[in-house]
Amino acid sequence: MHTIGIDISPFNCLIARVKAAKYDVAKARSEILEVEQRVARFSKYLTQSGEVSLPLFPEDRMDNLQTSLLQECTSEYLRTWFAPRALLEMLYYRRLIPHYQYQDLLRVVLSRAVRSSRLVPHYDLATPKAPLRVGEKYWCKKHRRYCMPIDNCITKIHAYSGDTARRIAEFDKLRSDKTITVIQADSRIVDLRAELSNTVIANRPIDGIFTSPPYVGQIDYHDQHIYAYELFGFPRQDELEIGPKKKGKSKQAQREYVDGIIAVLRNILPLVKPDGKIFVVANDRFNLYPEIARGSGLRIVDKFHRAVTKRTEQGDDPYQETIFFMMKDV
Repeated sequence: MHTIGIDISPFNCLIARVKAAKYDVAKARSEILEVEQRVARFSKYLTQSGEVSLPLFPEDRMDNLQTSLLQECTSEYLRTWFAPRALLEMLYYRRLIPHYQYQDLLRVVLSRAVRSSRLVPHYDLATPKAPLRVGEKYWCKKHRRYCMPIDNCITKIHAYSGDTARRIAEFDKLRSDKTITVIQADSRIVDLRAELSNTVIANRPIDGIFTSPPYVGQIDYHDQHIYAYELFGFPRQDELEIGPKKKGKSKQAQREYVDGIIAVLRNILPLVKPDGKIFVVANDRFNLYPEIARGSGLRIVDKFHRAVTKRTEQGDDPYQETIFFMMKDV
């Protein structure tokens, strides 16, 4: 079906657009693997003595390359949370990106690799508190053995390059001719009619909504992806997040959350068919969604419960999510 997605985070929108884009599959694969090969040769240069053949864009001198890459890195976060070799490899990958056609695709490949290459425990990729020291062993709850933080980026670049090329090829065989429109905006105030005016679904009523909004005080979404904001300089919109972790779970935070979700639904529902179905996935531990439904002009038709038990960062504390099925209260 034709699909619309709205998110406040520029990085989240970039991920969605890259996943949904239509590619020349052969060219995309060629570019992904060529960049990987170039970074692999650079990595070999870093770890082995002697000269390594390394065609460059532009023609940097090898004895000056590391210095010039580090001069480009103005982020204290990147210098702190990555081992020296990992930092150089990711900076070199970033320098190569402008020389290719599918630049946003390459940014997403690199961001996937960078996220997994930080000096953090394997079980704490979402909200690490402090970087580990290079070479420092720690007890890994994920693997149930002693592990060491990764000291390079090329390992993950290799893994995610092949994986991304495979996903693009598989999706190309499955996709239909329907459109996917990704809008970077505040869902509470976005003028959806204007945003869709030049699309094939302009002036068409929306069949329904399926969304999993933030939970109260659980995640700061911009901080969750700080590595990408620091590496690529994407603009941040932290102050427009609904229910961020930094505001906590107080009664005031809950009140602001309720008002925020109601504002989103009231803004979008006029474009939804009278019999449209609305599904909202929520960890409603504070029982806020009955009030949200009433305030939005919706009625809860049914609720479906699911236990969340398999998320890596979750540890041994499973929790319950509810899928609320709502419709307009007419």
